[in-house]
Amino acid sequence: MSQLEESIEVNVPVRTAYNQWTQFESFPRFMEGVERIEQRTDTLTHWVTKVAGARREFDAEITEQIPDERVAWTTVGGEARQAGVVTFHRIDENTTKVMLQMDFDPGDFTENVGDKLGFPRRQVTGDLKRFKEYIESRGTETGGWRGEV
Repeated sequence: MSQLEESIEVNVPVRTAYNQWTQFESFPRFMEGVERIEQRTDTLTHWVTKVAGARREFDAEITEQIPDERVAWTTVGGEARQAGVVTFHRIDENTTKVMLQMDFDPGDFTENVGDKLGFPRRQVTGDLKRFKEYIESRGTETGGWRGEV
């Protein structure tokens, strides 16, 4: 398994950053390679991705969700194997640190080479930067799910 840890500060309150992150179906707007996410239940999402020409579909289950603090997940079934957590840290009233930690199995030979060359880390760094641009340009979330898991 490979591991990633990246973070970014966004200029919105922690509640706004957290609420937007719970809107999984909006991820294709800022996550490169994510074509579609369907929220099937409060804790189950279905992902369709296409990275470096390889299309994958998999389900991810939310294993822990605490409003304004964290969202943790793990994949179930499918080809992709990963687990992770996104945590939200209040810096001040209008600044939040978003930290992503993820363990993943690169899978086949090509993905292993890409992992060794740092492609997943650059992807996550870019996705977090695009999340920052997305939420800061909006100034408010598109929705939010405040339930606990």
